[in-house]
Amino acid sequence: MSVSAPLPLLNFQDLPLFDQVLPEQIGPAIDALLTQADAALEAVTAPDFPADWKQMASVLDVATERLGRAWGTVNHLNSVADTPTLRAAYNEALPRVTDFWTRLGADERLYAKYKAMPVGSLTSEQAQAHRNAMRGFVLGGAELQGEAKSRFAAIQEQHAELAQKFSENSLDATDAFSLLVTEEELAGVPTDVVEAARALAQSSGQSGCKLTLKMPCYLPVMQFAHSAALRQTLHRAYTTRASDQAAPEHVKFDNSAIMQSLLALRQEEADLLGYANFAQVSLVPKMAQSPEQVASFLRDLAAKARPYAEQDLADMRAFAAEHLGLSDPQAWDWPYIGEKLKETRYAFSEQEVKTYFTAPKVLQGLFNIVETLFEVSIRPDTAPVWHPKVEFFRIERGTQLVGQFYLDMGARTGKRGGAWMDDVRTRWLRPDTGTLQTPVAHLVCNFAEGVGGKPALLTHDDVITLFHEFGHGLHHLLTQVNERDVSGISGVEWDAVELPSQFMENFCWEWDVLKHMTAHVDTGEPLPRSLYDKMLAAKNFQSGLQTLRQVEFALFDMLLHMGQAPLVDGKPDVMALLNRVRQEVAVLTPPAYTRTPNTFGHIFSGGYSAGYYSYKWAEVLSADAYAAFEEAAQQTGSTLDVPTGKRFREAILEAGGSRPAMDSFKAFRGREPDLSALLRHQGMAAQPA
Repeated sequence: MSVSAPLPLLNFQDLPLFDQVLPEQIGPAIDALLTQADAALEAVTAPDFPADWKQMASVLDVATERLGRAWGTVNHLNSVADTPTLRAAYNEALPRVTDFWTRLGADERLYAKYKAMPVGSLTSEQAQAHRNAMRGFVLGGAELQGEAKSRFAAIQEQHAELAQKFSENSLDATDAFSLLVTEEELAGVPTDVVEAARALAQSSGQSGCKLTLKMPCYLPVMQFAHSAALRQTLHRAYTTRASDQAAPEHVKFDNSAIMQSLLALRQEEADLLGYANFAQVSLVPKMAQSPEQVASFLRDLAAKARPYAEQDLADMRAFAAEHLGLSDPQAWDWPYIGEKLKETRYAFSEQEVKTYFTAPKVLQGLFNIVETLFEVSIRPDTAPVWHPKVEFFRIERGTQLVGQFYLDMGARTGKRGGAWMDDVRTRWLRPDTGTLQTPVAHLVCNFAEGVGGKPALLTHDDVITLFHEFGHGLHHLLTQVNERDVSGISGVEWDAVELPSQFMENFCWEWDVLKHMTAHVDTGEPLPRSLYDKMLAAKNFQSGLQTLRQVEFALFDMLLHMGQAPLVDGKPDVMALLNRVRQEVAVLTPPAYTRTPNTFGHIFSGGYSAGYYSYKWAEVLSADAYAAFEEAAQQTGSTLDVPTGKRFREAILEAGGSRPAMDSFKAFRGREPDLSALLRHQGMAAQPA
């Protein structure tokens, strides 16, 4: 195919042409954009090109933004519509794309241009972007010379390829497993889950019910199946994915060696940049000051949560022995015990609640909150999509377009697990045309589809996940910053980026909100107040255990990247470190066969390396931010307080990355964050009885 042929990836007139992108077009399109970006880099680094922000942006940023948008489209399709041919095309182009960004970030000539810029002439937004860029050049190896510089570039390419392979192995290991069972073996499992499993079996010409390790199937089976043997089978399959402990036919997806290689590359990168370990490198652009500060924060939080976690565990053990005949519960029993204890203690089931959360009604309720608090309107719209069930919306203020977003909620084969928000394009006052480019985002989840012609049902946890990702979306979409590199989520410190997302979760617990976003799947009746009261009473059920689990992951991640894993034959023993962390902070120890790190995509392929602590760190910020709405509710009777919403929008959402996150937080709250709101929200403000 010639480059001159019409390639959808080279069409930047409006939205990506997701439905037209073919794998064989990816290489030629990316090569054309790389050629343009290289030419732009040569142009702005020429001796006679002025060290002027706008002139450089109109040449270089325009070219790199196009490359970024096109590659973002390919990367997104690779995550949500994976096929062998698409994967092959992605992997074929990945080294060239990685090479360009590495060279760009380490280009001494470009670094010199940025150094020569008259900073005093920049706007405040440009100045913040300039500071970030200067820091990025140092972290990108621009000050390295000779062999060190070449090696740094090679590390980036190897790292990108290994991270992609880690992600592929995790997806393939998850998709490879299935288990055919009878309906009798699914006794206790919710009807809609059984129906979905039966439909999956029928679609492949089999009788019975087909189980998978996708979360909408796996989790309810673990919570509700009466069969301990079935739970044990699924638990082992799930916790050994992509490891040497998996079934023999699945060991080919083992990520163990990849993890060690990634860790070695990260340590080598730190050495080249003059840091003791990769954790130090990771924290340079974050709010936290040092790995030691993060570890101390996590250990302090663990100490506060531990008494609650110990009480949680004691309650489950006593309940299991008295009511379930389980005197020695195993790892695959705890989700089942926990669900039964919750049902007994609070007289409700998650599955009972689920029947009120139909996806369309939840979405309508979410939109109403956003429209009320942030004074916008959300309207359905049309756009090219990658799957028939993907929805598209526009956000407006008055008659003005603010932003647009895609919503992809269903779980399916070939789609990466989990939930995430990513940008399609960023708000930018374009230097080439002088026009304002509005932001566009993806919001992706993995919820169960509706069965029997009924709408999809969401668990309350699903609802929280949807609100979480929408919070990320609001941060990107409501920005009023015109400088691309600090607009929306761009330039926001990684350990503050979860603030808006976790903030939005709080509304999932407000009666004034829930009563308007629920409708029983059969009767259309809203959630009864009595059931809500039970949910609220159960809100902090096992919050101690859940907090320790997050601390366990975060501390493991930080210590791993501080180089504290013991060495075996010169390589880090990842599991030995995790076991050490568990001995320190956990109250529940899983079986020896579990290999949690082998699918820990956040830190091995998802950008959270030495950054997983961000969830707990930002939770302090988000809980304290939400406390402002609770304070307003004491006066107005509702947390949907428009004046407070406006202050939050202007101080945090609209400001994006144009200033340090702490400055934005203080602009909203008038002070630095306080841990007490988080402890209160999670029921850990006082010692347990």
